[in-house]
This record gives sequence, C-alpha cells and structure tokens, in this order.
Amino acid sequence: MIVRPVQITDLPALFTLARQASPGLTSLPADEEHLAYRIRWAQRAFAGQVDRADADYLFVLEDDDQQVVGVSALKGGVGLREPWYNYRVGLTVSACADLGIQRQIQTLFPSNELTGQSEVCSLYLRPDQRQGSNGRLLSLGRLLFVAEFTQLFGSRLIAELRGRADERGGSPFWDSLGRHFYKMDFCHADHLSGLGSKSFIAELMPRQPLYTCLLTEQAQAVIGKAHPNTEPARKILSAEGFAHQGYIDIFDGGPVIEAPVSDIRTVRDSQALLLAIGSADADDPLWLIHNRRLENCRITCAPARQVGNCLVVDRLTAKRLQLQPGDLVRAVTLLNRRQQAVAA
Repeated sequence: MIVRPVQITDLPALFTLARQASPGLTSLPADEEHLAYRIRWAQRAFAGQVDRADADYLFVLEDDDQQVVGVSALKGGVGLREPWYNYRVGLTVSACADLGIQRQIQTLFPSNELTGQSEVCSLYLRPDQRQGSNGRLLSLGRLLFVAEFTQLFGSRLIAELRGRADERGGSPFWDSLGRHFYKMDFCHADHLSGLGSKSFIAELMPRQPLYTCLLTEQAQAVIGKAHPNTEPARKILSAEGFAHQGYIDIFDGGPVIEAPVSDIRTVRDSQALLLAIGSADADDPLWLIHNRRLENCRITCAPARQVGNCLVVDRLTAKRLQLQPGDLVRAVTLLNRRQQAVAA
C-alpha cells in the first residue's frame, strides 16, 4: 500500500468512495463536479502553485494492484478566505447573595479562534480494507507529510470529528439549535457546507452566547461527543497528541480535537535517514516512510530497522517509494513505544 497525491484519473474511484461514505463524510460529498474541481485544486497544491489559504492536499491510498481504496486530506489554513466558525464550550456563573443562589451554566460562544490553523479531514477507508496497518497509514501518512513540509502549514493541526446522530441519521444538536436559525434540515446544511457554501453560517448565525440549558436533553447529551464510527480515527489521533480543548462543530456538536504541530508524535519523532536495501527481519518494527517529495509524494508502511543514519528496507518498499539506495527518506515508527509494547 502507498499513500500518494490524488490524480484526475482517480475521479471514478473517489466518487465511489464518497458514495460509500455518505452521509458521514460531509467534507467529501458525492458530487462528481465538486470532486473533479477538488482534484484539480489538489494537483495545484502539490505543485506548489497555491497560497496556504487555498491549499488542499488530497491523498489516496492505493494497493499494489493500483486500486484506490481510501482517501484523506489536509487543508493548509482554514478560515483565511471566509469565516471559519466553531462553538467554544464555556461556563457562565450567576449568583444572587440575597437569595443564596449560584448557578453555573454551560455556554456556547461563537468563535473564529481556530482561523489560520491547518486541518486533517476527509478520511475514509473502504470497509474491506480496514485491517492491519492500512488505517494508520492513511491517517498518519499525512502527518508525516506535515513533518517534511512544516512551512506549508499552521502552528496547530485540528480535526473536526463527526458528532452523534440518531437512528435516522439526524443530529439532535442541529434539531435543537441550528434548525431554528437556518430553516433547513441537518443533511442539507451539512451538504452545503461540504460543497463550500458557508456564507449562510455567518449571515444567519446568532452572535450572542447560547445557554445549553435551553437545548433539549438529547442535544445537551451529545455536545462534544464523537460518532461511534469516528472512534477508530479519534484513537489514532489521540495517540499522536491530539486532544479536545473545548471547541465543537457548529452543525452537529461533535468535538474539534487539536495539537501543536511540534508536539505531534509523528512530526516530533520523525527523522531524515538514508535508504538502504537489505533483508527484512521478523522482529523489525513497522515504520512510516516518506520519499520527501512534494508533487511526487509517496508514503508507505513497512518493516524496517535503523542502523546508524540509515533505514534498511526491502526492495519492494524502495520500489513503492520510487527511490534508490542512498536516497533520503523521512521516517518514524508507526507505533509509539507504548503501542509497540502492547502489540508485542
């Protein structure tokens, strides 16, 4: 398996993945025209032809038969072209000494504080491929890309996780809050947002803080809670250092997790090493390996061992990376020490 930049020839496969993922993957709607536009824009980003505000790095996961089985993405800087909204969960304290009453009420504050940060998004792996290291390669490969090209990204990475939904796929949070201001159902609003039509948020969103006690119990219960289907992705990012700092999605109330780029394990622990060819050992740990190229980026996961300033891999791994012995790679172990100990 390799992670590589998307190509226009991937459009049919990408459309199939988007249809399979709907309605959960709202950042990659099943709209061929929109997908084609996004692919062309991603190609410009990988070619270094766009500003950070417009950069959209769209990756695909491809097997050795050249079948596209997964997708993930990075946005260079959110909110730099149009407002980027979240709610920040806070607390309002009210007191009346004469009556001996004090109330602490959870409050939602409209926020643009994540403007300019970079986003990991659009992650989807075909269900029959959710095995072995495929999910980690697809998710963490883009973090290794950030490690190589830190100048292209903000100081923090964020991820908006899908919020809880009811048995019909509706959002209790939206039904109790957003629907009153936007007069449309959740799927329609989220679809418009996924297509890039976000101006209606700024135009119709209430500017005042909102008291959560005025929402339904169902809506209050899902604030900051991720959908069960996103739990594997959340666990991978949490192990890398991502954490919930109080921001939630404005549509479904799902958590926004974040981490300083310099503190992300894959970024912090990655090394520039010389590629060497050798035989694989059964005890060699899995490494995440990037060929250090931008437009012709290749990232894979394979058993390897570090010998001095060299990373020893087999010939198939070097072929997947389109590299020769002596070329430089950026690499990091796929699992941190604690995860390796558990896996052992």
